Amino acid sequence: MRRGTSAGGFGLIGAGLAIVLSGCGSPAAAPATSSPPETTSASATASTSATASPSPASPGTASPSTTASTPAPEATTAAPAGWKSYTTPGGTLTFDYPPTWSVKESDDGAALVSDYGKTMARLRTGVGPGPACTAKSQFMVYDSAPIPALARGGVTPRFSYEARVNATPADPGKPNTFAYGITSAPAPTGTEACPISHVFAWPPRSASFGGVYDPFDTTPGKPMHVDTPEVYMDTAEYKVIKQAMMSLRPTGK
Repeated sequence: MRRGTSAGGFGLIGAGLAIVLSGCGSPAAAPATSSPPETTSASATASTSATASPSPASPGTASPSTTASTPAPEATTAAPAGWKSYTTPGGTLTFDYPPTWSVKESDDGAALVSDYGKTMARLRTGVGPGPACTAKSQFMVYDSAPIPALARGGVTPRFSYEARVNATPADPGKPNTFAYGITSAPAPTGTEACPISHVFAWPPRSASFGGVYDPFDTTPGKPMHVDTPEVYMDTAEYKVIKQAMMSLRPTGK
């Protein structure tokens, strides 16, 4: 887990939609009908969004550290028995998902939907580059794992669950942003990072696959007491989302 530094702490105000080209409806917690397996071995453009993992000091807050550690390499595991596979209309990318979940196609891409109707992530192909880095802000990276199957030109995209702090002093009520998705952007270091960019290189241009975490989500079916990005990581829902995203691969692989 890698964290950015902050003099005043990393307040979890909300889960506003940030700068992630794969933005979608914000996730809730564990699916009601299935309990997914772990997602990895060893060791969400409706609007833009962003996201974020140790135990918080108190509900609704997370305290950043002054050091950063490099996540151990991870590899995807085989799809659990009974999982389905979805292939994009262009026939270039495939991912796996639970049999109780569904994939709904639209002009805005393919939405991965939970068994209780919540859009958890959205996959789009043929998108443009990520947002320009015109400003930086404090950040948190709660989870990160490489996806070797998507490597191109010597760059290996990674799954990332991260956050950006609202850096607008004139608007202290503006929520921080939390998101998970696949990115080929350089991993943030130091104390500040560019906006979240859950975009990775894929012919003919780029692709995006991601979603958002919302601590104030009230979708029916969400488990109680899931009000921080750290706690969310322990839910079955998060593990399903991560495994589905990390299963993304070239069709036929």
